[in-house]
Amino acid sequence: MKLHTIGIIIRREYLNRVKKKSFLLITFLAPVLFAALCMLPTIIMLKAKEEAKKIAVVDASGIVMPLLKDSETLHYTDLSGTPADSLKHTMKELGYDAVLDISALDPEEKALSASIYSLKPLGLDMTENINARINDAVEAYRIDSYQIEDLGSIMKEVKSDVRLRSYTISEDGSETISESGVYMIVSMLLGMAIYMFIALFSGMVMSSVIEEKASRVVEVLVSSVKATELMFGKIVGVALVAITQFVLWIALTGALVGVAGGLMGQDLLSSLGSDPAALMAAGDMGNLPSGMLDTAASEDGPAVILSTIRNLPVGTIALSFLLYFLFGYMLYASIFAAIGSGAENEGDTQQLQLPVTVPLLIGFFIAIYAFKAPDSAIVFWGSMIPFTSPIVMLARLPFGVPFWELALSVALLALTFVLCAWASAKIYRVGILMFGKKTTWKDLWKWFRQN
Repeated sequence: MKLHTIGIIIRREYLNRVKKKSFLLITFLAPVLFAALCMLPTIIMLKAKEEAKKIAVVDASGIVMPLLKDSETLHYTDLSGTPADSLKHTMKELGYDAVLDISALDPEEKALSASIYSLKPLGLDMTENINARINDAVEAYRIDSYQIEDLGSIMKEVKSDVRLRSYTISEDGSETISESGVYMIVSMLLGMAIYMFIALFSGMVMSSVIEEKASRVVEVLVSSVKATELMFGKIVGVALVAITQFVLWIALTGALVGVAGGLMGQDLLSSLGSDPAALMAAGDMGNLPSGMLDTAASEDGPAVILSTIRNLPVGTIALSFLLYFLFGYMLYASIFAAIGSGAENEGDTQQLQLPVTVPLLIGFFIAIYAFKAPDSAIVFWGSMIPFTSPIVMLARLPFGVPFWELALSVALLALTFVLCAWASAKIYRVGILMFGKKTTWKDLWKWFRQN
Protein backbone atom coordinates (compact mmCIF):
# COMPACT_ATOMS: atom_id res chain seq x y z
CA MET A 1 0.00 0.00 0.00
CA LYS A 2 1.14 3.54 -0.77
CA LEU A 3 0.85 5.99 2.11
CA HIS A 4 0.58 8.92 -0.31
CA THR A 5 -2.44 7.33 -2.00
CA ILE A 6 -4.07 6.55 1.36
CA GLY A 7 -3.45 10.18 2.37
CA ILE A 8 -5.31 11.42 -0.69
CA ILE A 9 -8.25 9.13 0.08
CA ILE A 10 -8.26 10.26 3.73
CA ARG A 11 -8.32 13.91 2.64
CA ARG A 12 -11.13 13.23 0.16
CA GLU A 13 -13.21 11.29 2.70
CA TYR A 14 -12.66 13.90 5.41
CA LEU A 15 -13.45 16.96 3.29
CA ASN A 16 -16.47 15.34 1.63
CA ARG A 17 -18.00 14.66 5.03
CA VAL A 18 -17.20 17.88 6.89
CA LYS A 19 -18.55 19.95 3.99
CA LYS A 20 -21.94 18.22 4.07
CA LYS A 21 -24.87 20.20 5.46
CA SER A 22 -25.84 17.21 7.60
CA PHE A 23 -22.41 17.24 9.28
CA LEU A 24 -22.66 20.95 10.07
CA LEU A 25 -26.24 20.56 11.28
CA ILE A 26 -25.47 17.65 13.62
CA THR A 27 -22.21 19.24 14.83
CA PHE A 28 -23.90 22.47 15.92
CA LEU A 29 -27.31 21.08 16.85
CA ALA A 30 -26.09 18.20 19.04
CA PRO A 31 -24.33 20.49 21.59
CA VAL A 32 -27.56 22.44 21.98
CA LEU A 33 -29.39 19.19 22.76
CA PHE A 34 -26.62 18.02 25.14
CA ALA A 35 -26.64 21.38 26.93
CA ALA A 36 -30.43 21.29 27.17
CA LEU A 37 -30.27 17.82 28.73
CA CYS A 38 -27.69 19.05 31.26
CA MET A 39 -29.79 22.07 32.24
CA LEU A 40 -33.20 20.39 31.99
CA PRO A 41 -33.44 19.22 35.64
CA THR A 42 -32.72 22.74 36.90
CA ILE A 43 -35.16 24.33 34.46
CA ILE A 44 -37.88 21.87 35.45
CA MET A 45 -37.24 22.55 39.14
CA LEU A 46 -37.48 26.31 38.62
CA LYS A 47 -40.51 26.33 36.34
CA ALA A 48 -42.57 23.25 37.23
CA LYS A 49 -44.15 24.41 40.50
CA GLU A 50 -47.36 22.83 41.75
CA GLU A 51 -50.42 25.06 41.94
CA ALA A 52 -51.69 25.78 45.43
CA LYS A 53 -54.41 23.43 46.67
CA LYS A 54 -57.09 24.00 49.29
CA ILE A 55 -57.59 20.93 51.47
CA ALA A 56 -60.63 20.42 53.72
CA VAL A 57 -59.63 18.29 56.70
CA VAL A 58 -62.03 16.08 58.65
CA ASP A 59 -59.90 14.89 61.57
CA ALA A 60 -61.75 12.43 63.81
CA SER A 61 -58.52 11.54 65.61
CA GLY A 62 -57.81 15.04 66.87
CA ILE A 63 -54.02 14.59 66.58
CA VAL A 64 -53.27 15.22 62.90
CA MET A 65 -54.72 18.67 62.26
CA PRO A 66 -52.30 20.48 64.61
CA LEU A 67 -49.36 19.21 62.49
CA LEU A 68 -50.88 20.21 59.13
CA LYS A 69 -49.21 23.57 58.60
CA ASP A 70 -49.99 25.70 55.56
CA SER A 71 -47.28 25.92 52.93
CA GLU A 72 -46.83 27.63 49.56
CA THR A 73 -48.78 24.88 47.80
CA LEU A 74 -51.02 23.44 50.53
CA HIS A 75 -53.67 25.32 52.51
CA TYR A 76 -55.62 23.38 55.14
CA THR A 77 -59.06 24.15 56.59
CA ASP A 78 -60.31 22.32 59.67
CA LEU A 79 -63.85 21.04 59.00
CA SER A 80 -63.80 18.22 61.54
CA GLY A 81 -67.43 18.79 62.52
CA THR A 82 -68.67 18.21 58.97
CA PRO A 83 -69.34 14.68 57.61
CA ALA A 84 -66.72 13.75 55.06
CA ASP A 85 -69.28 12.09 52.78
CA SER A 86 -71.12 15.36 52.25
CA LEU A 87 -67.91 17.28 51.66
CA LYS A 88 -66.74 14.83 49.00
CA HIS A 89 -69.69 15.68 46.76
CA THR A 90 -69.75 19.44 47.39
CA MET A 91 -66.03 20.30 47.55
CA LYS A 92 -66.09 22.08 44.19
CA GLU A 93 -68.97 24.34 45.21
CA LEU A 94 -67.30 25.06 48.56
CA GLY A 95 -64.02 26.00 46.85
CA TYR A 96 -61.86 23.05 47.94
CA ASP A 97 -59.60 20.92 45.78
CA ALA A 98 -59.52 17.87 48.06
CA VAL A 99 -60.99 16.41 51.25
CA LEU A 100 -58.69 14.68 53.76
CA ASP A 101 -60.66 12.18 55.86
CA ILE A 102 -58.84 10.93 58.97
CA SER A 103 -60.42 8.19 61.06
CA ALA A 104 -60.65 8.03 64.82
CA LEU A 105 -57.73 6.51 66.69
CA ASP A 106 -57.72 2.80 67.44
CA PRO A 107 -56.74 2.76 71.14
CA GLU A 108 -55.40 -0.79 71.02
CA GLU A 109 -53.32 -0.53 67.86
CA LYS A 110 -52.57 3.17 68.42
CA ALA A 111 -53.17 3.66 64.71
CA LEU A 112 -55.57 5.36 62.33
CA SER A 113 -56.46 5.35 58.65
CA ALA A 114 -56.56 8.24 56.24
CA SER A 115 -58.02 8.85 52.80
CA ILE A 116 -57.92 11.85 50.51
CA TYR A 117 -60.49 12.61 47.84
CA SER A 118 -59.69 15.15 45.14
CA LEU A 119 -61.19 16.57 41.98
CA LYS A 120 -57.93 15.87 40.14
CA PRO A 121 -55.11 13.48 41.09
CA LEU A 122 -52.66 15.23 43.41
CA GLY A 123 -48.95 15.33 42.61
CA LEU A 124 -46.55 12.90 44.26
CA ASP A 125 -44.86 15.62 46.34
CA MET A 126 -48.17 16.73 47.81
CA THR A 127 -49.37 13.26 48.74
CA GLU A 128 -45.99 12.38 50.27
CA ASN A 129 -45.99 15.62 52.25
CA ILE A 130 -49.45 14.97 53.67
CA ASN A 131 -48.62 11.33 54.40
CA ALA A 132 -45.45 12.34 56.25
CA ARG A 133 -47.38 14.77 58.48
CA ILE A 134 -49.92 12.05 59.35
CA ASN A 135 -47.15 9.60 60.24
CA ASP A 136 -45.43 12.27 62.37
CA ALA A 137 -48.68 12.80 64.28
CA VAL A 138 -49.16 9.07 64.93
CA GLU A 139 -45.54 8.70 66.01
CA ALA A 140 -45.83 11.63 68.42
CA TYR A 141 -49.04 10.16 69.86
CA ARG A 142 -47.41 6.78 70.44
CA ILE A 143 -44.44 8.40 72.17
CA ASP A 144 -46.75 10.39 74.46
CA SER A 145 -48.83 7.29 75.23
CA TYR A 146 -45.88 5.72 77.07
CA GLN A 147 -45.94 8.63 79.52
CA ILE A 148 -42.17 8.59 79.85
CA GLU A 149 -40.69 11.99 80.48
CA ASP A 150 -38.70 13.36 77.52
CA LEU A 151 -39.14 10.10 75.58
CA GLY A 152 -39.22 11.98 72.29
CA SER A 153 -35.87 13.65 73.03
CA ILE A 154 -34.41 10.34 74.17
CA MET A 155 -35.42 8.63 70.92
CA LYS A 156 -33.88 11.42 68.86
CA GLU A 157 -30.66 11.08 70.82
CA VAL A 158 -30.64 7.29 70.45
CA LYS A 159 -31.20 7.38 66.70
CA SER A 160 -27.88 7.01 64.88
CA ASP A 161 -26.86 9.10 61.89
CA VAL A 162 -23.39 7.75 61.05
CA ARG A 163 -22.16 8.47 57.53
CA LEU A 164 -19.37 6.27 56.26
CA ARG A 165 -16.64 8.43 54.78
CA SER A 166 -14.53 6.66 52.17
CA TYR A 167 -10.83 7.35 51.52
CA THR A 168 -8.41 5.85 49.03
CA ILE A 169 -4.76 5.42 50.02
CA SER A 170 -2.28 5.76 47.16
CA GLU A 171 1.07 3.98 46.88
CA ASP A 172 2.88 6.97 48.39
CA GLY A 173 0.61 6.84 51.45
CA SER A 174 -1.49 9.93 50.71
CA GLU A 175 -5.23 9.80 51.43
CA THR A 176 -7.91 11.12 49.09
CA ILE A 177 -11.67 11.31 49.57
CA SER A 178 -13.56 8.88 47.32
CA GLU A 179 -17.33 9.05 47.03
CA SER A 180 -18.46 5.87 45.29
CA GLY A 181 -21.59 7.52 43.86
CA VAL A 182 -19.43 9.92 41.83
CA TYR A 183 -17.39 7.00 40.48
CA MET A 184 -20.62 5.23 39.53
CA ILE A 185 -21.90 8.18 37.50
CA VAL A 186 -18.56 8.76 35.75
CA SER A 187 -18.30 5.02 35.04
CA MET A 188 -21.74 4.85 33.42
CA LEU A 189 -21.22 8.03 31.39
CA LEU A 190 -17.88 6.81 30.01
CA GLY A 191 -19.29 3.40 29.10
CA MET A 192 -22.33 4.86 27.34
CA ALA A 193 -20.30 7.52 25.51
CA ILE A 194 -17.73 5.11 24.05
CA TYR A 195 -20.48 2.66 23.05
CA MET A 196 -22.41 5.41 21.27
CA PHE A 197 -19.39 6.77 19.38
CA ILE A 198 -18.05 3.38 18.27
CA ALA A 199 -21.47 2.22 17.06
CA LEU A 200 -22.23 5.54 15.35
CA PHE A 201 -19.00 6.07 13.44
CA SER A 202 -18.41 2.40 12.58
CA GLY A 203 -21.85 2.32 11.04
CA MET A 204 -20.94 5.47 9.12
CA VAL A 205 -18.05 3.62 7.44
CA MET A 206 -20.35 0.78 6.35
CA SER A 207 -22.92 3.24 4.97
CA SER A 208 -20.21 5.03 2.99
CA VAL A 209 -18.97 1.75 1.49
CA ILE A 210 -22.50 0.68 0.51
CA GLU A 211 -23.27 4.12 -0.95
CA GLU A 212 -20.20 4.09 -3.22
CA LYS A 213 -20.81 0.49 -4.25
CA ALA A 214 -24.49 1.04 -5.04
CA SER A 215 -23.70 4.13 -7.15
CA ARG A 216 -20.88 2.24 -8.95
CA VAL A 217 -18.45 5.01 -7.98
CA VAL A 218 -16.23 2.35 -6.43
CA GLU A 219 -15.53 0.85 -9.87
CA VAL A 220 -13.93 4.11 -10.95
CA LEU A 221 -12.00 4.45 -7.67
CA VAL A 222 -10.50 0.95 -7.71
CA SER A 223 -9.26 1.53 -11.23
CA SER A 224 -6.92 4.17 -9.79
CA VAL A 225 -6.16 2.88 -6.28
CA LYS A 226 -6.01 -0.47 -4.56
CA ALA A 227 -9.16 -1.65 -2.77
CA THR A 228 -7.28 -1.99 0.52
CA GLU A 229 -5.96 1.57 0.22
CA LEU A 230 -9.52 2.72 -0.35
CA MET A 231 -10.75 0.84 2.71
CA PHE A 232 -8.05 2.11 5.11
CA GLY A 233 -8.33 5.64 3.73
CA LYS A 234 -12.07 5.57 4.35
CA ILE A 235 -11.64 4.25 7.92
CA VAL A 236 -9.01 6.83 8.87
CA GLY A 237 -10.92 9.64 7.14
CA VAL A 238 -14.10 8.91 9.11
CA ALA A 239 -11.99 8.63 12.30
CA LEU A 240 -10.70 12.17 11.74
CA VAL A 241 -14.27 13.33 11.14
CA ALA A 242 -15.29 11.67 14.41
CA ILE A 243 -12.48 13.34 16.36
CA THR A 244 -13.30 16.73 14.83
CA GLN A 245 -16.96 16.36 15.68
CA PHE A 246 -16.21 15.05 19.17
CA VAL A 247 -13.90 17.98 20.02
CA LEU A 248 -16.44 20.50 18.71
CA TRP A 249 -19.21 18.85 20.71
CA ILE A 250 -17.21 19.07 23.94
CA ALA A 251 -16.20 22.70 23.36
CA LEU A 252 -19.64 23.92 22.27
CA THR A 253 -21.55 21.97 24.93
CA GLY A 254 -19.22 23.27 27.65
CA ALA A 255 -19.64 26.84 26.42
CA LEU A 256 -23.43 26.58 26.25
CA VAL A 257 -23.72 24.98 29.69
CA GLY A 258 -21.39 27.63 31.14
CA VAL A 259 -23.40 30.51 29.66
CA ALA A 260 -26.76 28.98 30.63
CA GLY A 261 -25.47 28.22 34.13
CA GLY A 262 -24.30 31.81 34.56
CA LEU A 263 -27.64 33.21 33.41
CA MET A 264 -29.67 30.84 35.58
CA GLY A 265 -27.38 30.86 38.61
CA GLN A 266 -29.00 33.78 40.43
CA ASP A 267 -32.53 32.47 39.86
CA LEU A 268 -31.49 29.04 41.07
CA LEU A 269 -29.81 30.31 44.23
CA SER A 270 -32.69 32.60 45.14
CA SER A 271 -35.17 29.79 44.54
CA LEU A 272 -33.25 27.17 46.52
CA GLY A 273 -32.03 29.26 49.40
CA SER A 274 -30.40 26.96 51.89
CA ASP A 275 -32.85 24.07 51.52
CA PRO A 276 -30.90 20.82 50.94
CA ALA A 277 -34.01 19.06 49.68
CA ALA A 278 -34.48 21.70 47.00
CA LEU A 279 -30.81 21.47 46.08
CA MET A 280 -31.13 17.71 45.67
CA ALA A 281 -34.22 18.14 43.51
CA ALA A 282 -32.48 20.72 41.34
CA GLY A 283 -29.63 18.35 40.65
CA ASP A 284 -32.03 15.50 39.95
CA MET A 285 -30.43 13.59 42.80
CA GLY A 286 -33.46 11.42 43.40
CA ASN A 287 -31.97 8.73 41.14
CA LEU A 288 -28.59 8.62 42.89
CA PRO A 289 -27.53 5.95 45.37
CA SER A 290 -28.76 6.49 48.95
CA GLY A 291 -25.19 6.91 50.19
CA MET A 292 -24.58 9.73 47.74
CA LEU A 293 -27.91 11.33 48.67
CA ASP A 294 -26.80 11.39 52.30
CA THR A 295 -23.47 12.90 51.31
CA ALA A 296 -25.11 15.54 49.11
CA ALA A 297 -27.50 16.51 51.91
CA SER A 298 -24.75 16.79 54.54
CA GLU A 299 -23.08 20.10 55.33
CA ASP A 300 -19.82 19.19 53.63
CA GLY A 301 -21.49 17.05 50.94
CA PRO A 302 -20.78 19.33 47.94
CA ALA A 303 -17.15 19.66 49.03
CA VAL A 304 -16.81 15.86 49.27
CA ILE A 305 -18.27 15.36 45.79
CA LEU A 306 -16.09 18.07 44.25
CA SER A 307 -13.02 16.66 45.99
CA THR A 308 -13.79 13.20 44.60
CA ILE A 309 -14.13 14.62 41.08
CA ARG A 310 -10.79 16.45 41.44
CA ASN A 311 -9.11 13.24 42.60
CA LEU A 312 -10.21 11.30 39.53
CA PRO A 313 -7.31 10.32 37.21
CA VAL A 314 -8.52 12.74 34.53
CA GLY A 315 -5.34 12.48 32.43
CA THR A 316 -5.43 8.68 32.40
CA ILE A 317 -9.15 8.66 31.63
CA ALA A 318 -8.79 11.16 28.75
CA LEU A 319 -5.82 9.33 27.18
CA SER A 320 -7.51 5.95 27.63
CA PHE A 321 -10.73 7.27 26.11
CA LEU A 322 -8.80 8.42 23.03
CA LEU A 323 -6.90 5.13 22.67
CA TYR A 324 -9.92 2.91 23.22
CA PHE A 325 -12.05 5.00 20.91
CA LEU A 326 -9.46 4.93 18.10
CA PHE A 327 -8.61 1.23 18.33
CA GLY A 328 -12.18 0.19 19.16
CA TYR A 329 -13.57 2.26 16.32
CA MET A 330 -10.99 0.98 13.81
CA LEU A 331 -11.60 -2.62 14.91
CA TYR A 332 -15.34 -2.42 14.34
CA ALA A 333 -15.03 -0.08 11.34
CA SER A 334 -12.82 -2.58 9.52
CA ILE A 335 -15.36 -5.35 10.17
CA PHE A 336 -18.27 -3.15 9.10
CA ALA A 337 -16.34 -2.12 5.97
CA ALA A 338 -15.96 -5.81 5.04
CA ILE A 339 -19.67 -6.38 5.62
CA GLY A 340 -20.59 -3.27 3.60
CA SER A 341 -18.40 -4.40 0.70
CA GLY A 342 -20.65 -7.39 0.17
CA ALA A 343 -23.97 -5.50 0.15
CA GLU A 344 -25.67 -3.18 -2.31
CA ASN A 345 -28.08 -1.71 0.26
CA GLU A 346 -28.22 -1.52 4.04
CA GLY A 347 -31.16 -3.92 4.22
CA ASP A 348 -28.90 -6.74 3.00
CA THR A 349 -26.50 -6.24 5.93
CA GLN A 350 -28.97 -6.97 8.76
CA GLN A 351 -28.13 -10.66 9.19
CA LEU A 352 -24.40 -9.95 8.82
CA GLN A 353 -24.40 -7.14 11.41
CA LEU A 354 -26.02 -9.12 14.23
CA PRO A 355 -23.02 -11.27 15.26
CA VAL A 356 -20.83 -8.15 15.19
CA THR A 357 -23.11 -5.91 17.25
CA VAL A 358 -23.78 -8.57 19.94
CA PRO A 359 -20.30 -8.14 21.56
CA LEU A 360 -20.87 -4.37 21.61
CA LEU A 361 -24.18 -4.85 23.41
CA ILE A 362 -22.67 -7.34 25.85
CA GLY A 363 -19.90 -4.85 26.64
CA PHE A 364 -22.49 -2.12 27.14
CA PHE A 365 -24.54 -4.19 29.60
CA ILE A 366 -21.42 -5.22 31.56
CA ALA A 367 -20.32 -1.57 31.71
CA ILE A 368 -23.67 -0.44 33.11
CA TYR A 369 -23.20 -2.68 36.16
CA ALA A 370 -19.40 -2.45 36.39
CA PHE A 371 -19.63 0.03 39.29
CA LYS A 372 -21.16 -2.64 41.55
CA ALA A 373 -18.14 -4.94 41.31
CA PRO A 374 -15.38 -3.36 39.19
CA ASP A 375 -12.90 -6.14 40.02
CA SER A 376 -15.26 -9.09 39.52
CA ALA A 377 -14.32 -11.83 37.06
CA ILE A 378 -16.91 -10.92 34.42
CA VAL A 379 -15.94 -7.22 34.49
CA PHE A 380 -12.22 -8.06 34.42
CA TRP A 381 -12.51 -10.37 31.40
CA GLY A 382 -14.91 -7.94 29.74
CA SER A 383 -12.17 -5.30 30.01
CA MET A 384 -9.61 -7.67 28.47
CA ILE A 385 -11.52 -9.24 25.55
CA PRO A 386 -10.90 -6.83 22.64
CA PHE A 387 -14.49 -6.79 21.37
CA THR A 388 -15.83 -5.54 24.72
CA SER A 389 -12.77 -3.91 26.32
CA PRO A 390 -13.25 -0.38 24.91
CA ILE A 391 -16.54 -0.06 26.77
CA VAL A 392 -15.90 -2.11 29.92
CA MET A 393 -12.37 -0.89 30.67
CA LEU A 394 -13.46 2.75 30.53
CA ALA A 395 -16.26 1.92 32.98
CA ARG A 396 -13.62 0.40 35.33
CA LEU A 397 -11.12 3.28 35.12
CA PRO A 398 -12.71 5.60 37.73
CA PHE A 399 -12.30 2.83 40.34
CA GLY A 400 -8.58 2.40 39.62
CA VAL A 401 -7.02 -0.15 37.28
CA PRO A 402 -3.44 -1.47 37.58
CA PHE A 403 -1.18 -0.23 34.80
CA TRP A 404 -0.37 -3.74 33.59
CA GLU A 405 -4.06 -4.51 33.07
CA LEU A 406 -4.58 -1.29 31.13
CA ALA A 407 -1.47 -1.86 28.99
CA LEU A 408 -2.39 -5.50 28.30
CA SER A 409 -5.95 -4.55 27.38
CA VAL A 410 -4.81 -1.84 24.92
CA ALA A 411 -2.17 -4.17 23.41
CA LEU A 412 -4.72 -6.95 22.87
CA LEU A 413 -7.15 -4.47 21.32
CA ALA A 414 -4.49 -3.08 18.96
CA LEU A 415 -3.35 -6.58 17.94
CA THR A 416 -6.93 -7.68 17.30
CA PHE A 417 -7.50 -4.59 15.17
CA VAL A 418 -4.46 -5.44 13.04
CA LEU A 419 -5.68 -9.02 12.52
CA CYS A 420 -9.26 -7.99 11.76
CA ALA A 421 -8.08 -5.22 9.43
CA TRP A 422 -5.93 -7.73 7.53
CA ALA A 423 -8.84 -10.17 7.23
CA SER A 424 -11.32 -7.43 6.33
CA ALA A 425 -8.98 -6.09 3.63
CA LYS A 426 -8.91 -9.52 1.96
CA ILE A 427 -12.71 -9.68 1.99
CA TYR A 428 -13.10 -6.05 0.90
CA ARG A 429 -10.80 -6.54 -2.10
CA VAL A 430 -13.18 -9.13 -3.57
CA GLY A 431 -16.54 -8.07 -2.19
CA ILE A 432 -16.42 -4.47 -3.36
CA LEU A 433 -16.72 -5.61 -7.00
CA MET A 434 -19.38 -8.30 -6.44
CA PHE A 435 -22.90 -7.38 -7.60
CA GLY A 436 -26.28 -9.03 -8.03
CA LYS A 437 -26.19 -11.48 -5.11
CA LYS A 438 -27.20 -11.23 -1.48
CA THR A 439 -24.06 -11.89 0.57
CA THR A 440 -23.91 -14.48 3.36
CA TRP A 441 -21.23 -15.33 5.92
CA LYS A 442 -20.30 -18.25 3.72
CA ASP A 443 -19.53 -15.83 0.88
CA LEU A 444 -17.38 -13.66 3.17
CA TRP A 445 -15.40 -16.75 4.23
CA LYS A 446 -14.92 -17.77 0.60
CA TRP A 447 -13.64 -14.31 -0.31
CA PHE A 448 -11.26 -14.38 2.64
CA ARG A 449 -9.75 -17.71 1.54
CA GLN A 450 -9.64 -16.62 -2.09
CA ASN A 451 -6.67 -14.25 -1.50
